[in-house]
Amino acid sequence: MASTAYARGSKPPAGPGERRQPRLAKELSRIEPKKLGIGLVAGCCLALLTYISFARLFAIYSPVFESTSMVMKNAPPASTAVPSMEEAVPVQKKIEVEGGEDLAGGATEPKEPGFPEETKIEEKEEEDGGDKTEEAKAKITCDENAVDEGFPYARPSVCELTGDVRVSPKEKTMFFVNPSGAGPLDDNGEKKIRPYARKDTFLLPGVVEVTIKSVASPVSAPACARRHDVPAVVFSTAGYTDNFFHDNTDVMIPLFLSTAHFAGEVQLLITNYKPWWVAKFAPLLKKLSNYEVINFEKEEEVHCFPGGQLGLYRDRDLIIGPHPTRNPRNLTMVDYNRFLRRAFGLPRDAPAVLGEKMAVRPKMLMIERKGTRKLLNLRAVQALCEELGFEVTVAEAGADVRAFAETVNAADVLLAVHGAGLTNQIFLPTGAVLVQIVPWGKMDWMATNFYGQPARDMQLRYVEYYVSEEETTLKDKYSRDHYVFKNPMQIHAGGWPALAEIVMKQDVMVNVTRFKPFLLKALDQLQD
Repeated sequence: MASTAYARGSKPPAGPGERRQPRLAKELSRIEPKKLGIGLVAGCCLALLTYISFARLFAIYSPVFESTSMVMKNAPPASTAVPSMEEAVPVQKKIEVEGGEDLAGGATEPKEPGFPEETKIEEKEEEDGGDKTEEAKAKITCDENAVDEGFPYARPSVCELTGDVRVSPKEKTMFFVNPSGAGPLDDNGEKKIRPYARKDTFLLPGVVEVTIKSVASPVSAPACARRHDVPAVVFSTAGYTDNFFHDNTDVMIPLFLSTAHFAGEVQLLITNYKPWWVAKFAPLLKKLSNYEVINFEKEEEVHCFPGGQLGLYRDRDLIIGPHPTRNPRNLTMVDYNRFLRRAFGLPRDAPAVLGEKMAVRPKMLMIERKGTRKLLNLRAVQALCEELGFEVTVAEAGADVRAFAETVNAADVLLAVHGAGLTNQIFLPTGAVLVQIVPWGKMDWMATNFYGQPARDMQLRYVEYYVSEEETTLKDKYSRDHYVFKNPMQIHAGGWPALAEIVMKQDVMVNVTRFKPFLLKALDQLQD
């Protein structure tokens, strides 16, 4: 019995010339055209999805694509390893690389934006170094070696400041930005000075006291109202500045010693400001500073400077000697004389040279005193000098410093009784002669130290004449057995009051016969 599986009848074979149709095509021919189109679209979508999936998987593991994507996203790479110093890229160089084509090859691993760690460390060190530099710039030194052996007049302290200095005249304070706090300061970080260049217990209380105050940072100091590119020097015109000797010994020479090296690039601030004094010495002040003097008492604003000095360096009276701190540039009184001649426009640097025969009459200036220590027989002395060949001018120093400086500079010989008038030797031409008449009273120390040695330091020729008991008016006031004559040093034991009352109030009348050889000596020195 035949199986039912094959019970279905089979097709008859094709006849001659008849082609048999394949089975699949035959089946497809039976599908409706609409359904076929839908199937084809679905198949294409499936194929596209499959392609995209494989492409994305490939891209994830592609090094080139990864590098490019990181740059585009500006994100760190998957690795967190810290690059070595050789691999670190400076900012500028990194920008150039990002803008170029080198990165496209994938050979350079992208770095995190910003400074590499090593660069940041170097910058921090530079910042720290900057702070240290500012601290190193802040420096304060004070000269307090005020007494020299054999010289009784002490000098006040002088302080120099390097760094941020802010002067507040209203507070009478120089604020000093001093991060370290180091320096010759008290427990409050302060230093107080009365900036007058003669330490005299009698007069210093009248000198304005100025305080140097150390502060840790600029924010601790008052804000600047005016800034200066030059250092400041603060000093006082108090004390004895109505006396020409003290005008020079206590102010002008110390000011020259302290500021000449600035060549005008310094700002002067004056405490105990005296308008008449500033006007009197205006030519000298303008030669030392290119800027208008500031009246310390009247100024309200805070002035800021890159450095400053409180007080003035000084040496002995009318003397500038070598000293490691007070005079490190080895200035001399000859330098001061030249400075004066330039400031006042004085023409003569040397006196007339007479030679063996006097071709010209040497010029002598006799300074007349109208108060104490007058030369009572001035006219007789004048006649003697003219007899010896001098052309004599008699004059008294006045308030016009320039005018009298011109008179002195025109002379070859300056003659005067001991006193402030002899200070005018500073205007003599180098090599001129100074003749000092020394009053009675054992005045050799004062005569030599105040005028004799200064004359030598100025390269002047020097002649001194000591009056005898018979040539002083003290003989009319005291008996010959008084200590004034028996022991004149007892006068000095009484200090300045005794000297002022006895020695400084005498007048003199020189013996012209005794005096003549000293005048001839002056003539001889002009012939050298």
